[in-house]
Amino acid sequence: MEKKITVLPGDGIGPEIVAEAVKVMDRVAARFGHHFSYTYVDIGGCSIDRHGVPITEEGMALCKGADSVLLGAVGGPKWDSCPAEIRPEKALLAVRKELGLFANLRPTRLFPQLASASPLKQEIVGQGIDLMIVRELTGGVYFGARKTEEVNGELVATDLMPYSEHEIERIGRVAFETAMKRGKKLASVDKANVLETSRLWRKTMHRLAEEYPEVEYSDILVDNTAMQLIKNPVQFDVLVTENMFGDILSDEASMLTGSIGMMPSASLSSGTLGMYEPIHGSAPDIAGQNRANPIGTILSAAMMLRYSFDLAQEADAIEEAVNRVLNEGWRTGDIMQEGCKKASCSEMGDLIAGKI
Repeated sequence: MEKKITVLPGDGIGPEIVAEAVKVMDRVAARFGHHFSYTYVDIGGCSIDRHGVPITEEGMALCKGADSVLLGAVGGPKWDSCPAEIRPEKALLAVRKELGLFANLRPTRLFPQLASASPLKQEIVGQGIDLMIVRELTGGVYFGARKTEEVNGELVATDLMPYSEHEIERIGRVAFETAMKRGKKLASVDKANVLETSRLWRKTMHRLAEEYPEVEYSDILVDNTAMQLIKNPVQFDVLVTENMFGDILSDEASMLTGSIGMMPSASLSSGTLGMYEPIHGSAPDIAGQNRANPIGTILSAAMMLRYSFDLAQEADAIEEAVNRVLNEGWRTGDIMQEGCKKASCSEMGDLIAGKI
């Protein structure tokens, strides 16, 4: 199999962690007889510095023309004073919109070797945490109209949170199909006791639930979801929610595993094109020091193989390699435990690639 991958290293630790994911992908290609070609594109702050914009039109075209996109991280204090229209994060919103990446999959899995790193009590996490948050990515308040105006002598800001039925239906189908491939259990997160958009969300999800009788479906309010993720996370299999709620809840869920550096994600379109990235930020305080944890990026590459390239065996090989390296006691600084062996970013990439 031959695939073209557009690589967006980005800012901070982005280039370091992406390099390790590419290293592992190359090992997979050699082991299983594939060929992955890479085209590198500036994004975020580095693109602002070099081109004056967070991503160029040429860079966007290369993303659109690829079979998949691998992203590191964008942003940092250096660009906090940039005008809002060219902030590094604007590039992410633009790529999601231009590529039609409406579905964000955020798995939260606690590796048993790292159970002691979780901030939750062992009697809670000891049962194992393995859940998937399906977040709608191109609608809602992040993409609604916004304005600030003067009313009666004071400034009033307004952000609209629009959702159409078809937007809810397409993310709902992704969630139900994901649940069918996992534990056949789906909880839909909303705020239907207050928001009109949530009432439409719930109505649409109930209609879809009739098409998936094998899936155990339930509704749950977003504030209760936030509490239940801490109280009893093992009750969840798949959660589906709108853009802003999903942004907040997925970051909360990520900390259940003890380190945000372990967490991958996938942003998918209606076809096979997707963008894959770790969920952490650019960590400028450790950039260039070979200290970052590349596992979240490496597991994102595994998601790419699984969801965009339909290479389940190859994805399994990466995930098993990560598991074996952790079993041998290797840790980066963020997940270091007493009695374990410390690895740098590049050493962790070497170790995982060596287990493929």
